[in-house]
Amino acid sequence: MDPLSDLLALLKPRSYLTAGLDAGGDWAVRFENQPGAIKCHAIMDGGCWLAVDGESPVRLLADDCVILPSGRSFTLASDLDVAPVAAHDLLGTARPGEMVSHQGGGDFRLIGTRFEVDGRKAHSLLGALPALVHLRGATNQDVLRWSIRQLMFETGEALPGSSLAAHHLAHFILLQAFRLYLSQEANDRVGMLYALSDPPLARAVEAMHADPAHPWTLVELARRSGLSRSSFAQRFRDRVGETPIAYLTHWRMLLAAERLETTGERLVEIARSSGYESENAFSAAFKRVMGCSPGRYGRMENLDL
Repeated sequence: MDPLSDLLALLKPRSYLTAGLDAGGDWAVRFENQPGAIKCHAIMDGGCWLAVDGESPVRLLADDCVILPSGRSFTLASDLDVAPVAAHDLLGTARPGEMVSHQGGGDFRLIGTRFEVDGRKAHSLLGALPALVHLRGATNQDVLRWSIRQLMFETGEALPGSSLAAHHLAHFILLQAFRLYLSQEANDRVGMLYALSDPPLARAVEAMHADPAHPWTLVELARRSGLSRSSFAQRFRDRVGETPIAYLTHWRMLLAAERLETTGERLVEIARSSGYESENAFSAAFKRVMGCSPGRYGRMENLDL
């Protein structure tokens, strides 16, 4: 797989609510904090304000899409001075795929999907993303809107094969959302994902993902990128926030964490598949990156890193 596919596969997105909101008049809805959840919304008609806690309010218009990757609380409103109703009270009993009417509807329509993700890896993979990703008029946003609409249909109709269709659409929605984000994002963001929008760095990242156990050196990776050693090292650190070798270690530990969760392999086998001959060296690297020993990680079900 390519690096973005690798990253999203480790998040293991599961769609557990896809629904819509049709609001009218003066209205406001408050969505409380939901750690381990990513939300994607597409504005179909009208406009509203979106106020994410700790961020400046933004105006959303028809055809805009938003991603809320941090699970932070937020409010949607026609007017932020209106007292909000709790989203749980309004949408808590909504059936999958249902368009919920609020105050008669008719002025504003939104469709959205909410995903559970693997919280133990979400911070490492998504921690550098802003609390709000606002996509305005991006090319191919119609693909994202169609996907969310189709996911609403699949979850609402329960046709033969709907579960499989919903599973693949959930992954595709996140993939398309991040594609759009990376295509629009300015160069002032730093984090694991951002190397993928920089072609020379992406070539080096692809090499590391293709063979993570290989004893990569800075010289080899610079050669893959097509840059000089010094230019590559500085560019990688500026864009990703860590050195290429630190990124490689980070990626190896995320893959090792996945093996600890899903396989019965011995620790020595996981260490070797991660590029370590010494189990002790692997364990030290794992604890440094993941915050606990491999044994403890494998025993804990809900560790929020």
